[in-house]
Amino acid sequence: MMLPKDPFMLLSMINMKLRDQYPSLDALCDDLDVSKAEIEETLGKAGYKYSQEQNAFI
Repeated sequence: MMLPKDPFMLLSMINMKLRDQYPSLDALCDDLDVSKAEIEETLGKAGYKYSQEQNAFI
């Protein structure tokens, strides 16, 4: 799957999928065959961090 390069588009897509389809970031990455590190790095540069408790980037 191609991930959006824009961090805000990526944030919207990932949080929507986490909310609607996946119980965790690991499950999302495994199912979509995407890099967890790449997502965390891209969103981290925009000031977002994954919260396991909320299952979302905040």
